[in-house]
Amino acid sequence: MQLHINTASRTPIYKQLIEQIRSGIARGDLQAEEQLPSVRQVSKDLVINPNTVARVYMELEREGVLNTRPGLGVFVANKKVELMKRARDDRVIEMLDRFLTEAVHMGCTRKDVESLFSKRLGQFQWPE
Repeated sequence: MQLHINTASRTPIYKQLIEQIRSGIARGDLQAEEQLPSVRQVSKDLVINPNTVARVYMELEREGVLNTRPGLGVFVANKKVELMKRARDDRVIEMLDRFLTEAVHMGCTRKDVESLFSKRLGQFQWPE
């Protein structure tokens, strides 16, 4: 997976990278146990401060998305089974509420949203 940044975006660089990694995992582009490029390599490739990349990796590790193996590097973590269903559901509902609020304010109909949502569902890798 190739990471990139949009310097014209108002979204901070570290948030852009976090979302790309999360999206890569959700779509199956990044698999469990797959090694990510080193902090040094990403900072060199994107011409950004290594501390920014370290912050991204540290935040995703704190969330359980990545794990660091001393002397080996940073890897995609196995899916967290211990994340309680209730906490997960609450987080998804919160994200859906933000999304739906925005869709309503943009003038989307319920049918528009359902159609777009259905199309996008097929583009992600779902656990069995």
